[in-house]
Amino acid sequence: MIKGISFLRPAADKAVYERLSSFLSALGFASGKGWNEPASRGASFLAPLGNFEIVDGEMPSTANVLVEVTELDAVHQAAEAWLKAQGGESAAKALSAITDTHWKSRLFTVEPEKGFGFSFWAWADPLKGRPVAIEGDLSATGMKFAIVVARWNAVITDRLLDGALDGLLRSGAQRDDIEVVRVPGAWEIPAAARTIADQKRVDAIVTLGCLLRGETAHYEAIYNEVSRGIGQSLQETGIPHSFGVLTCETLEQALNRAGIKAGNKGFEAAVAAIEMVSLKQKLVARGPA
Repeated sequence: MIKGISFLRPAADKAVYERLSSFLSALGFASGKGWNEPASRGASFLAPLGNFEIVDGEMPSTANVLVEVTELDAVHQAAEAWLKAQGGESAAKALSAITDTHWKSRLFTVEPEKGFGFSFWAWADPLKGRPVAIEGDLSATGMKFAIVVARWNAVITDRLLDGALDGLLRSGAQRDDIEVVRVPGAWEIPAAARTIADQKRVDAIVTLGCLLRGETAHYEAIYNEVSRGIGQSLQETGIPHSFGVLTCETLEQALNRAGIKAGNKGFEAAVAAIEMVSLKQKLVARGPA
C-alpha cells in the first residue's frame, strides 16, 4: 500500500536550488537518491521519520515544514553559521531566536531562501518525567578515527566508505584525524581493526565490508567469524568499533543499503562510532559510583 511520502517545492532558479541543497546538507539531512532528467532535477533529503499531519486549531508554526531534532541549540548554531557564510551578519536576520511554544516544545524558524521556511523543534522535556539518560553527542570535534574497509565487493564498499567519511566530516572531524585502511576482504577486517585498536592511537574504528550470500555455507562461516572478531577486539581493547559490514542476499539489497534507497550504512556506522566515543568519555568522566 503506502510506501513513502515526498513534498516537492520548486526552486526559483539554479542558484536557489544549490543554496537550499547546501543549507539542508549543512544542518545534517542525509542525501537521498534524487533525480536528474533533461527537463528537471531534484535533490532529495531524508529523515528517520516522516509525518503528514492535518491541524485543527492553532498552527504549531508559521512554517509548513517542521523538523524534529535532538540538539536544537546545535542546529540553531549551524543554521546561523551557514547564513553568515552566505551573506554576512545581515543574512542572519532570516533566523529567529529559539522560543517556547504552547505545545511544550522549543522552536526556531529559518528562511534560507524567500518562500522556503523551516521550523526546527525539540520537546522542552524530551524525557517526559523519565530518569535522565546518559547519551553520547554527535560532535566528532577533536576525535581520531580509523576506517577499515574491505576491497571485496568494491562497488558496495566504496559507497559505504563515502558515506562514513561524509558522516565524520559533517560531524566536525578533521581529514587529518581520519585514517583509511583497506584490506582484501571482510575476513581480514578483524585482524586490521585489532592491530589499530592495540596501538591506542584512535578513539574509534569504523568497520566496513559487504558479504553476499552464495550457494554454499561460505557466507555464514565468514560472517560469524568477522562479527565475532570485531566484537572481541572491541571488548578486549575498550576502543569503540562500529559495525558497517553488510550481510545481504543479493547485490540489489546491498546497493539499497549503501545509499540507493535505505540510507547509507557507512554513514550510520560513522555516526554510531562518534556517539560511542562521546558516551565513553562521559562515562569515564563520571568515575566509579
